[in-house]
Amino acid sequence: MTVTGLLILSIGIALVAYAILPWVSYRAKALGSQTVRQSVNYKWWVFGSIAIGTFLSVVDHGSVLVALPEIEAHFNSDLPTVQWLVVGYALAISVLLLPMGRLGDILGRKTVYVSGFIIFVVAAALAGASPNLEILIASKVLQGVGSAMVQGNGMATIVSVFPGTERGKGLGYHLSVVASGAIAGPALGGFLVSGLGWRWVFFVNVPVGVLTIIATMLIIANDRAAAEGSQRPAFDWWGAILSGFALLLFLLVVGNGEQVGWSSGWITSGAVLAAICFGAFIWWELRTPSPMLDLRLFRRKLVAIGAASGWLSFVGTSSTRFLMPFYLQRVLELEPRDVGLLMIPPALTMVVVGPLGGRLSDRFGWRWLTTGGLALSAFSWFAFAAGLGVDSNLVFVVTILMLQMAGTGFFNSPNNSSMLSVVDRTSYGVVSSLTQLIRNSANVTSIAVATTVVVVTMGSMGVEPSLDAVSPMVADAFLSGLHRSFLLMGGILLVGVLISVLRDNRAPVRAAAPSPRQTQRAEPAAGTSSDD
Repeated sequence: MTVTGLLILSIGIALVAYAILPWVSYRAKALGSQTVRQSVNYKWWVFGSIAIGTFLSVVDHGSVLVALPEIEAHFNSDLPTVQWLVVGYALAISVLLLPMGRLGDILGRKTVYVSGFIIFVVAAALAGASPNLEILIASKVLQGVGSAMVQGNGMATIVSVFPGTERGKGLGYHLSVVASGAIAGPALGGFLVSGLGWRWVFFVNVPVGVLTIIATMLIIANDRAAAEGSQRPAFDWWGAILSGFALLLFLLVVGNGEQVGWSSGWITSGAVLAAICFGAFIWWELRTPSPMLDLRLFRRKLVAIGAASGWLSFVGTSSTRFLMPFYLQRVLELEPRDVGLLMIPPALTMVVVGPLGGRLSDRFGWRWLTTGGLALSAFSWFAFAAGLGVDSNLVFVVTILMLQMAGTGFFNSPNNSSMLSVVDRTSYGVVSSLTQLIRNSANVTSIAVATTVVVVTMGSMGVEPSLDAVSPMVADAFLSGLHRSFLLMGGILLVGVLISVLRDNRAPVRAAAPSPRQTQRAEPAAGTSSDD
């Protein structure tokens, strides 16, 4: 079958699915989905349908990373250009997360989630059939729009059907799904690229995505964010525009500062414009009657502490995934295949610890799990700074990476649960999006800061910041940069520890789960007064 034929078939499948969605929704009762929605296990049915979509989104990202070299060769391009497949996708998600989360709170999370998945599927088909790199990049940006709609409402949907006493459990299992997708993505991508070609990394999303859309329509009840009888709030267009420009400029400045030069006119101008847009966003949100992100939420201690410690957590840990492959391949001279295998145990640690941390937070509260998780991650950086060398034992390296992932697992679910415990159900979408936006922006910042430290250190030792040819002098300079970066990241995490220990251990929560019918109506989260 030709590429054109594949494109027509893929888009046809997606359009047919979209066309039958109203009928599927109408016939849901006859198909027995109403029984599912009244079941005591309804929350797990919802979790399962959202988990499939989350897993697919994470796997897609990992698969594309593996396919980048083949795409570069196919279009006779270069790495800086091909990287925009990843950068453009990430920027689209980051800029649109908050608006799409808020849109889900207003229109209904199921509506925005399903619409986002349709966009995701159609964009995947377009990407697989792209005749040139420009259309491929544009398709990935469009897919990022769909992913923002999915990510901005998926976790909020899960949280809305779990009772307050099990919120951490739901978030923990969601984190486990993300970690599982991170393991499967590169493996599936390698299989598809080797066996069928890079286009199938995108085409495989179409049939799986269509099945996910149908399952979501059948299982998840229609939700209405506004309380019954109340007027639907207006969407804050100016807030969306100002926040989008502020985030876009910030991410471009941070992501390109080292390459362009932190003191260059472009970077300085971008930073000033980002600050102006951010200030205008704050001014507008405090004055508009229906803000996209109600900044008064940050008066609640658990929200403010959760956001601050969450950002510091990801700044302090995200650079691991960027720095360690360079160390393992260039200094220890391991093959890429072996590096991929070494990354599996840390990822599996996250799969196990994520649900455990969530369950423990439901039982014992948030403070000591979040504080202990950050402290464990900080310890791992200091251990690397003290023990990582040109001949380090791989058991030592993998063990410390596992400890770091365990620290992240113990921190993440309880931290998110603490933030969501003190906000109204009608704000779950935008607050869930905020937690993911914190992660995305911190990831970019972490990589930029760690890279700058390594590059500056190597330059101060009279060595070019390149690892193409690693001599003993280059290896020593690179390791010195790594050690300084490790110490800095460990210090950032210790600041997070000091902030996290200030949080209250628990706010009052409902003792029972809401009924499936209640999850369709607005309902104030318990404990909203305890942290005002």
